[in-house]
Order: sequence, then C-alpha cells, then structure tokens
Amino acid sequence: MDKLLLEEMDRHIVLSILNEKLRLECDHLTTLISRYELDKHWLTQSMAHIGYRYDATSNQFKPCA
Repeated sequence: MDKLLLEEMDRHIVLSILNEKLRLECDHLTTLISRYELDKHWLTQSMAHIGYRYDATSNQFKPCA
C-alpha cells in the first residue's frame, strides 16, 4: 500500500482499503500504521474529515456517532 497513492485517492476508497486491511491483515490500527509506514495524524484526520473514527473494539473505522 503506497502512502503517496493513498493521499491522492478519494477518502471513501481509502476508508474501504483501510477497513479491508484491518479485517484481513492487521489486528489493530497501530499494526496497520507500522506495517505500511503511514502517518497516523494524516490517517485519522482524513477519516475524520469524512465522518469516520477508528473503533478499537471492532478494529475498523466506523461513522462518528
């Protein structure tokens, strides 16, 4: 997963990719960030921009309540 490519993609597509990686490959957001060398601040802000936040219990990004 190329972080520069992610930054150029539509954020809803990035959301889908992130949730798939969390479901299939990574047991927590920190694992995903470490494995793919992502910027945590950029990632969380990008998801917040479209109304999503990381939920550790379900290990996925979910709509903000």
